[in-house]
This record gives sequence, structure tokens and C-alpha cells, in this order.
Amino acid sequence: MTKSAKGTALVTGASSGIGAIYADRLARRGYDLILVARNRERLDGLARRLVAETGRSIEIVTADLSKRGDVSRIESILRDNAGISVLVNNAGVGATAPLLASDVDKMSDMIALNVDALMRLTYAAVPGFVARGGGTIVNMIADMWGGMPGMAHSGAARAGMLNFTETAAVEWASSGVRSNAVAPGWIASSGMDHYDPVFATEVIPKLAGASPAQ
Repeated sequence: MTKSAKGTALVTGASSGIGAIYADRLARRGYDLILVARNRERLDGLARRLVAETGRSIEIVTADLSKRGDVSRIESILRDNAGISVLVNNAGVGATAPLLASDVDKMSDMIALNVDALMRLTYAAVPGFVARGGGTIVNMIADMWGGMPGMAHSGAARAGMLNFTETAAVEWASSGVRSNAVAPGWIASSGMDHYDPVFATEVIPKLAGASPAQ
């Protein structure tokens, strides 16, 4: 394996779902990878497959980004590895409950992961991007326009990250740093395993009809 001329992409939440797809596509486009997630077994399986199929250099890092110590470890990688040219902030967590039935402390913890961790990783990566003349940030948000009934904490966090990403795109463009937010619709990935089955099967299909875009 040789080092990629395109550099290395660090992808969080990479063990399954959207993160694993990003890892696959980036490897096939010639990027080396640093894959970050909590599930070591899934990371190992994904890395083995991508090395075999693409020949890219792949490093895996087990981390839980809801823990400040683990966030700090990934920040250090982003600061110290001058080969990183892409950061995909895909890690996130969600739960379902009406606002009045929600645990405010748990909502606060979820927002800390979905906003604070992503911003900290971005701030760790961007000074190096600027010094090297460019880089790319991809922040995974959600289709939160029109509200997210049953998931107010997630809607609030994703809306905040959208504004952060748009502001960063304007401020960092002249330095060659691209900042993009991706807002997929509802996707049947392993993330759904954490939701109430009734919410997943009965509520989510109705949300698209409530979207202003529909």
C-alpha cells in the first residue's frame, strides 16, 4: 500500500450506516482512511474489506465521542496528522420521546455529542487545513426543516450544526477549506435500532408528509 496523493479522510461513526458508506466511497476515490467508532468488531470487518478491495491504507480508532477523553484523543490525531485532508463528522446519537416526556439531562448529553464534539473536532482539524492550503469538512445533519416531532433534541442540534457549517463555509472559503452539511432523509440503518419500534414504523413514515418540501 502507498500513501494517497489525495490524503487521508477521518470518518467518525464509521462502523455502519452512512459512515460506512462514506468510508467505502472515499476509499474507492483514492483516500486513505482513519475510521472512528465505538464498535471495534465492525470497524475491523469494514477495514479488512476495504483494504482487500481498494488497497488503501486504513487505520481504525475505537472511541466514544460522548466521552470528553475520547474526543480529546481524536482531536490530537486531527492536529498531529498532517496527511488528513477530509473530516467527515458523522457520529451522533438520538432517542425518541415527546418534549414533555423527555429527560432534560439526557437531551443535554445528546446535544453535547451532536454539537460540541463535532465543533471540537472541526476546530482541531481546520488550522492544519488552512496551513496546508485546503481541506474539506462534511457535517452530517438531518432533514429537520419543519421540526422533528419526538426528536426535538436532535432537531435542535442539527439546526445548530447547519448554521455553524454555513458560517464556516463563508469564513474559511478564502483559505481553501470547504465546509458542507449533508441532510439525508430517514434512512433504515442500524441507527434505527436505538429507536422505539413504533416510532420507526409508524411515526417516521408520516414525517415526510409534514415536510415543507413535500
